[in-house]
Amino acid sequence: MALYFHHYLVIFLFLVPSVLCQVKDFISIDCGGTKNYTDPSTGLAWISDTGIMNLGTSVEVENPKGNLTQYQKRREFPIDKKKYCYTLRTQERRRYLVRATFQYGSLKDEDTYPKFKLYLDATEWSTVTIFDASRVYVNEMIIRAPSDSIDVCICCATTGSPFISTLELRPLNLSMYATDFEDNFFLRLSARVNFGATTKDAIRYPDDPYDRIWDSDLEKRQNYLVGVATGTERIETTRDIDVRTREYPPVKVMQTAVVGTEGRLSYRLNLEGFPGNARAYAYFAEIEDLGPNETRKFKLDEPSILDYSNAVVNIAENANGSYILYEPSYMNVSLEFVFSFSFGKTRDSTRGPLLNAMEISKYVQIAAKTDRQDLNVVNALRLMSAEIASTNEGDPCVPTHWEWVNCSSSVPPRITTINLSGKNLQGEFPSQLNNMEELVELWLSGNSLTGTLPDISNLINLKILHLENNQLTGPLPSYLGSLPALEELYIQNNSFTGDIPSGLFSRKITFKYEDNPGLRKEAQDKKHLKLLIGTSVGAFVLVLVLFLASLLLIRNLRRKASHTKSDEKGYSTRASTKPSTFYSISRGSHLMDEGIACYITLSDLEEATNNFSRKIGKGSFGSVYYGRMKDGKEVAVKLMADSSSHGDQQFVTEVALLSRIHHRNLVPLIGYCEEEHQRILVYEYMHNGTLRDHIHGCTDQKRLDWLVRLRIAEDAAKGLEYLHTGCNPSIIHRDVKTSNILLDINMRAKVSDFGLSRQAEEDLTHISSVARGTVGYLDPEYYACQQLTEKSDVYSFGVVLLELISGRKPVSQEDYGAELNIVHWARSLVRKGDVISIIDPFLAGNVKIESIWRIAEVAIQCVEQQGVCRPRMQEIILAIQDAIKIEKGIEGNPKLSPSGSKTQSARKTLLTSFLEIEPPDLSNACLVPSAR
Repeated sequence: MALYFHHYLVIFLFLVPSVLCQVKDFISIDCGGTKNYTDPSTGLAWISDTGIMNLGTSVEVENPKGNLTQYQKRREFPIDKKKYCYTLRTQERRRYLVRATFQYGSLKDEDTYPKFKLYLDATEWSTVTIFDASRVYVNEMIIRAPSDSIDVCICCATTGSPFISTLELRPLNLSMYATDFEDNFFLRLSARVNFGATTKDAIRYPDDPYDRIWDSDLEKRQNYLVGVATGTERIETTRDIDVRTREYPPVKVMQTAVVGTEGRLSYRLNLEGFPGNARAYAYFAEIEDLGPNETRKFKLDEPSILDYSNAVVNIAENANGSYILYEPSYMNVSLEFVFSFSFGKTRDSTRGPLLNAMEISKYVQIAAKTDRQDLNVVNALRLMSAEIASTNEGDPCVPTHWEWVNCSSSVPPRITTINLSGKNLQGEFPSQLNNMEELVELWLSGNSLTGTLPDISNLINLKILHLENNQLTGPLPSYLGSLPALEELYIQNNSFTGDIPSGLFSRKITFKYEDNPGLRKEAQDKKHLKLLIGTSVGAFVLVLVLFLASLLLIRNLRRKASHTKSDEKGYSTRASTKPSTFYSISRGSHLMDEGIACYITLSDLEEATNNFSRKIGKGSFGSVYYGRMKDGKEVAVKLMADSSSHGDQQFVTEVALLSRIHHRNLVPLIGYCEEEHQRILVYEYMHNGTLRDHIHGCTDQKRLDWLVRLRIAEDAAKGLEYLHTGCNPSIIHRDVKTSNILLDINMRAKVSDFGLSRQAEEDLTHISSVARGTVGYLDPEYYACQQLTEKSDVYSFGVVLLELISGRKPVSQEDYGAELNIVHWARSLVRKGDVISIIDPFLAGNVKIESIWRIAEVAIQCVEQQGVCRPRMQEIILAIQDAIKIEKGIEGNPKLSPSGSKTQSARKTLLTSFLEIEPPDLSNACLVPSAR
């Protein structure tokens, strides 16, 4: 007896520190309650939601079941389209049990039982349907906190008034309920049963230090633990049970069990929210003293879980003794709504099966919250007005949007409209407003906004901007006149000063700017307009005549000089009968009608480049020289070296394409030249050269840290995504590689070299084309089938991503041996789970592992053999942005050390990507019960 007491004391002392820590962090909210108190049955402190929730009303519960204080009142909300949310503070990436309970009580006259939705952040948790007045409906979710707070929201009632009785948050021990899918899925509890219970009362704190609720198997309700096998008996013990495993079930639960004295245990119950994929736990402890020749062996008999039916359970053997917990865990199993299971003893067993407890939770996919950048802006706006600061809770867009915003249906949702006119906003514009790239309408009139108009030049979708009747000052930014979508701008009754951007008058924009005394209005300039126009026209005609005369003179002089040089070298230009390329462009197509790039004379380029003296690189069809134009603009001048028809075609292609596409992540074409058999392209000069130079260049070249590499990848991906989806018809680059990704003075990337690009034709799935590209980057499917698609660019970009991770070249026998290329080498290592071996040594110790895994995962997807298996550029951009958030610490992930190992997220990546276990359909996973 003393030995058992000592054993119990050791376990108690082992658990006491963590238990005390857990209880200190418990949050228990009595929703609708009016005072704080301590529950005498548990000793837990409860707080009223007064001051936490200032919406809805506190309602007395008619004929509540039992005398628990927390069920004497409920918080009831209006029947409307709004959502009502409680915000709970959490520690990011810690696991919690979140519990919401609902007891309605008796109906009053003409009332109907409520039916409404329960959400955790943007994720639908449950449909709460009340049909039993006395029952306490319990909803539990186990989560790994995605941020420093979570929102529990009630909304969308279809009958009755939505309400809530209690809300609880229980932190869990670090190892509890960890899954390989927790980055993307919550666990919603469906059943937690204490078998062999001595009463109908549930077991919870203080018997369970984590305050889980273990329902008694004596509880009687419809379709709950029916179909019990004959010979089922209940047993119990007072001896202590060693429960020191990952889930720590309470000792009191493990001290009772059911046994099948006739060789079988069987039950049937309904699982709310199923069919679906589940995480299941079975808890066994041998609590009977078996004789020397007695054994207890049994198998699970469940047709839907065939993988486990052959496993023999021998509790004492599996647990290494009696009165010790054995806890097999079923990581991912597909279950139906009606769940039937049984355990049958084996032929060589002398005792029937035994079961102490079980838990079943459903995987619930985590829904995307509003884009973080948009969220930052609207939260800043909320704090600028006492009128709206406390009236809206939860996510701005999901499950229902706030009254003063509208949102897109994209993932994640983006805010498209903000309407805060007349809401008493005070202060200056939030500086992050320029990040709301999907914003279409911004209504901020009739407030007390001060300061200058911030930079909103990125708001390319903004159509309507109302700022009238505020206290704004300073000049109107020039970019207002060039916002491409702007249709309506109202700025009356402010204190703006300076000139009005001319673009606001030259386009069809409804523009009202009265009562801004410092603004230069159009009327002041009318008196000078006629004189200005007359002078300008006269000067223009004079300059034009002089310019044309100069061109004719220069042309004649150069023609004579060209003839002289040709004769001196022993050949004549008259020997060439091939027509000018530009002549063929202008005569053979419609590029002139489309407005091709500016034509620059050869003499201007010779002057700009000091006669092509400074060579800075080599493109796909010629050398590149540094130049500085007369206006001081730095340029890169590419001379075409290939005089073949293929070279002509590359020249035509690049001029034609770059003349009609404009994007911040594509190198712009400034102009072109075709004189004296020279074909020249003039680009914006990129000060930091190519991405290849920085990854594979000489050792004194500036090395790139991981975050810079991710930014470069994001920029390049956005450029390619624009070619694929922003152009009509779409454009396939065909030569994506690190040497064609250029870096500007701020280390931002732009895609270049469009000589091999092809335009896709509408309604065609591919282009039949002779395979062209660069070895190491060339899509093997394109090479084999001669069918070009956008996924060919995706393959090449996947190689670029692998170069960014590894710092290695795409093809190198020295680096890869028999594998010969980076794709085969990286794929084999990543599929083994060894991402560390592919990381650039320069990055080791200075990068977060989950960020590396996010990029490695999408890179391997990009280089799949079949194009249909590769992601779209938009999906790649989202993956890169995820990796950036992780690396910047937004997701709070651990650092990777040179000798480190993969985290749970890394293991999840391997499971989902390489064993083909996709979280939305987890039924095909190869699973083995884990014995501890």
